Amino acid sequence: ICNTLLCNYAALSPQLKTTIDKVVTSDKVVLFMKGTRDFPQCGFSNTVVQILKSLNVPFETINILENELLRQGLKEYSSWPTFPQLYIDGDFFGGCDIIVDALKSGELQETLEKAMCS
Repeated sequence: ICNTLLCNYAALSPQLKTTIDKVVTSDKVVLFMKGTRDFPQCGFSNTVVQILKSLNVPFETINILENELLRQGLKEYSSWPTFPQLYIDGDFFGGCDIIVDALKSGELQETLEKAMCS
């Protein structure tokens, strides 16, 4: 049995980092979430899905509940401890609270527009 810090530290292997790099750059907008686009399994994930749908942007979702290794590795990859995690143009954008604030300020729409045009 290892302590939590050690387990989390070891979660992001070089192979997993390479895989995550490929996934976050495979589409312009990628959402790592609990559940799926059609069946979100937490309120925060549902909120972000509804925001993205309302903005009519194409996005891919990855259900982190299906892969514990991915879930732990992503926390280290993004330096963000919770889900959902939104990536735009390969870059980590934020979690639910940041996305809601960015929507209100217009920053989310601006970032998505730039990504769609690049």
